Amino acid sequence: MTRYAEVIGDPIAQSKSPAIHNFWLAELGIEGRYDHCLVKLEDLGDYLAKRRADPDWRGCNVTMPHKLSILPLMDRLDPLAAQIGAVNTVVRESDGTLTGYNTDAPGFLEPVRDELAKTHLFRMARILGTGGAARAIIAALANEHFVIVLAGRDPAKARAMLDELAPGGEHHAIGLDHFADATDFAFDDREQCFDLVVNASPLGMTGQPPLAFDFSHAPPRSVVYDIVTSPLDTQFLQDARGAGFETVDGLSMLIGQADSAFMHFFGARPPRDRDAALRELILS
Repeated sequence: MTRYAEVIGDPIAQSKSPAIHNFWLAELGIEGRYDHCLVKLEDLGDYLAKRRADPDWRGCNVTMPHKLSILPLMDRLDPLAAQIGAVNTVVRESDGTLTGYNTDAPGFLEPVRDELAKTHLFRMARILGTGGAARAIIAALANEHFVIVLAGRDPAKARAMLDELAPGGEHHAIGLDHFADATDFAFDDREQCFDLVVNASPLGMTGQPPLAFDFSHAPPRSVVYDIVTSPLDTQFLQDARGAGFETVDGLSMLIGQADSAFMHFFGARPPRDRDAALRELILS
């Protein structure tokens, strides 16, 4: 039998995770495979019950809409996953028990690590969306000393998330529609500042409505980051580049979070020196 892992979600056919993990398996000469599996919310418990009985199943990555719903189905949680309150990686232990991890937080930070290594007078992130991925991003950026503006359809939910995940900071919750219309706000000098604008919602994803964001709300020299991976070059990123901003696409975060998951599943560090070839494969 061949050991395997997979990614689950609904929808799931668009996932690029199988291409990433199978590329690494081939590069390292490891016998194994990584699949995708459509799992409806009401079937999540049955799916895990069947998989935990299979010794060849090493675990799964978890995407929308299961990152929060899967929490009570775990036997144990890694401390970071417990802090964030969301799981994106499930590992089957040798005794069949399941451990939940969150690799979204370090995966999100990976493409901006060089900038974070610098000293800034001020750091601010505008985060759009209040789902499971946003929870990891809020926690990660709060730990990196960002002031956070969290925008959601329900500002009260956004406020509660900030109070839970980034307590003690001067963070702000706001309605998502605030950013849809142009503003004439005059930003102050952003020299030695680091500003992020992050789409942490499914808006702009294939089959979803577009994200309405006017780039007059983005301070000069902001980095615009979209975690959506289908399509990879979203309209949000295209508009950001058109407005003169540096951008980071969702594949960067996906590869970053997959790095840790691969080690859990297959016991080896992925060949990150082959990232350029991996991107070329996925984009071909």
